[in-house]
Amino acid sequence: MEKFIPIPVVDASLYVFGGHMRTVPGGWSFFEQKHQAFELMCVIDGYQTTEINQSVSYSYGPGDVIIIAPGTLHKNWNANQFNDLTYITFHFSFENIRLESEIIRNLANTVIYAKSKLAQESLKTAKEIVRYSELGKQGELGKDEVNIKIQLIMLNYLYDLSKFIENHPVHCSNRFSEREAKVARQIAILIENNIGNPEKFNTFQDICNEIKISDGYGYRTFKKVYGMTPLHYVEKQRYRKAKLLLSYLDYSVEDVAEMVGVTNSSMFSKNFKKWSGQTPRDYRKQLGKKRVVRSLKDSGYFE
Repeated sequence: MEKFIPIPVVDASLYVFGGHMRTVPGGWSFFEQKHQAFELMCVIDGYQTTEINQSVSYSYGPGDVIIIAPGTLHKNWNANQFNDLTYITFHFSFENIRLESEIIRNLANTVIYAKSKLAQESLKTAKEIVRYSELGKQGELGKDEVNIKIQLIMLNYLYDLSKFIENHPVHCSNRFSEREAKVARQIAILIENNIGNPEKFNTFQDICNEIKISDGYGYRTFKKVYGMTPLHYVEKQRYRKAKLLLSYLDYSVEDVAEMVGVTNSSMFSKNFKKWSGQTPRDYRKQLGKKRVVRSLKDSGYFE
């Protein structure tokens, strides 16, 4: 009997940046900021205070961690005026809106204490990333080897986060109904299809009109389900598409900007740097020895 098992399409689009382990003196502080990615902050020694959205502050110590959600205004400082603080931090983003929304809803922007298994897994992940980064710096591992190791570590960590959320569901008032999930998904699909092709929908209100809801209800529902605003989701999808298009050398940066719906190329470059920490041209250079497709027709099709 013939047997057929389909292999699913996998698009992780994992990105890790802005990471380091650092020891700072008493009284240290870092300016207020926000990112379009998650940030994992782990305290190794000492105590840190993190202020979230200028409204609530958490002080936490050795083994404690916090996952800061994308778009969250935050500020960090050493909670002690005299003793050193050692911490590990890095930013990460990935293409799985369901898991992203679950992390935001269930885990983000609050302290996960050291006794928690998730805190222990988070700290282990951060330390492993630092260890392989150090091996790369010392020349014991090549750059590609380090990158692959970090990707594997992060994919395992995302799996751990997914299983933790599955086994520890949070029952709270902001859980969404099936109708809300359906509406939010319809909005997400229309946004994805409209990136770089805005002839049909020029505004968020146009999208809401298409599925016969008010823009106020659409905004609230989307944010409730996905943990981010529709505008934030538009930016994520533009960044995702821009990364793909930049791998095609036939397209100039100006071409890519237009294809993701940004008419001003300098504004596109500024936004891309905000998303990724580097300019579109620097990102293209970084591809380096990685496989770069020269045109769409060369990208190939595999059955």
